[in-house]
Amino acid sequence: MDVKSVVRERLAAERGTLYKQAPECVALCYPSPYHVGMSSLGFQTIYREINGAPRRMAERAFLPDDVEAFQRARMPLFTYESERPVGDFPVIAISVAYEIELAGVIQLLALAGIPALTEDRDERHPLVLCGGPLTNSNPLPLAPYADAIVMGEADQLIHSVLDRVFAAGSRKQAMQDLAREVPACFVPSLQGDALPAIAQADHDVLPAWAPIRTPHTELSDMFLLEAERGCSRGCQYCVMRRSTNGGMRVIDAERVLSRIPDDAAKVGLVGAAVSDHPKIVHILDTLAGQGRQVSLSSLRPDRLNDAFVGALKRAGARAITTALDAPSQRLRDRIDRKAKEKHFLRIAELVKDHHLHHLKVYMMVGLPDETDADIDELIGFAGELSRIHPLVIGVSPFVAKRNTPLDGTPFAGISVVEDRLDRLRRGLRGRVDLRATSARWAWVEYVLAQGSAVEGRAVLDAVRAGGKFSAYKAAFGELSSTRQRRALRVVV
Repeated sequence: MDVKSVVRERLAAERGTLYKQAPECVALCYPSPYHVGMSSLGFQTIYREINGAPRRMAERAFLPDDVEAFQRARMPLFTYESERPVGDFPVIAISVAYEIELAGVIQLLALAGIPALTEDRDERHPLVLCGGPLTNSNPLPLAPYADAIVMGEADQLIHSVLDRVFAAGSRKQAMQDLAREVPACFVPSLQGDALPAIAQADHDVLPAWAPIRTPHTELSDMFLLEAERGCSRGCQYCVMRRSTNGGMRVIDAERVLSRIPDDAAKVGLVGAAVSDHPKIVHILDTLAGQGRQVSLSSLRPDRLNDAFVGALKRAGARAITTALDAPSQRLRDRIDRKAKEKHFLRIAELVKDHHLHHLKVYMMVGLPDETDADIDELIGFAGELSRIHPLVIGVSPFVAKRNTPLDGTPFAGISVVEDRLDRLRRGLRGRVDLRATSARWAWVEYVLAQGSAVEGRAVLDAVRAGGKFSAYKAAFGELSSTRQRRALRVVV
């Protein structure tokens, strides 16, 4: 099947696609494939917001599933709604969720026929706006590629930004107006690395909700909306902790329920701390009573009790997923994670009592001050949990993020993380299903999470050299900053 046939098949399966003709056009792009981008509530919210404005429209484009195959087809990247080339739009808006997607930004721009670096663009080229969850932490690696970066919650801010862009007579004037008139808009070429404060949406525009449902995502045909925004907790590793952008903002339960379409058989409740919503069991019971399946994006272990797990089961849950976060109680206390072993023991019993398939817990290794003794404590405790009910553990290497108390914490080292993972595998073999993410790519993420425009620019060299880990290692190795030398020392 050719590229355009795949796109047309996906469009035909969507419900809620927004088709519009208007003089002010935006290509809204996601630097990962369709099945990832269409699972993003933020991306879909901006799509809905732009199309809801008078005289304005947005069409979507995504990084192709197979970039090399798309390149061989020798066609420009195009939008889903009209198959119009992305490079023909006056504005390209790109939502970036995390650091590794920077490579996707570069590939996406190349496929659209647009110079990757903002310094190489002129009045012939679209204005490139970037935004998304990454702006809550460290958007500086995006600076070489973005004409402007929309910081924080863009539900309302996107309108102010586009008002200035379309009113300006040129790209240069638009960038000057954004830097001068929109406080939460960052224009790297004019403002260097002086980041503005991030924007916060008014409570009356919440909850965010996704207009499109599609079977071609991991969240197949699910209607996505918020139950809350932000978090009230203080986990030291987390960008969305209580000090970020006003903390947790709870959305009234009836307001949440009233937003759900009658024909939505599956509902995804999204937020950093959904299980902390004071009426979450009521929401679950109401939706389950209507015959709907419900999925929650976050389950806190100290919130799960018999009523909660029972409501999840009635709403279609087949397993429970929560976060252990650290391998030992000492480290959980160190990162201000309130979960205790008693919470997980209770959850395992509840999963068993309610006849769910398994319990899954996420955790990190490579935390500050971590030792083999912490890993051994996890091995013992995981064994105890697995004797109650089948257990799956998802492990990620710890990556320190900007705007958190652990900002600046060194990466543990690729060999250190791999040794800890090997120790876990040996200790849990035959008892626990252990699934780990790459230590090497976690190091790349760390360099960018702690980096600046210099590290961001190095990604262009890595992508051009093939985009494998060795290319990133070589590209970062060419840098000479003290910060970069410290990061390179922990590669092995």
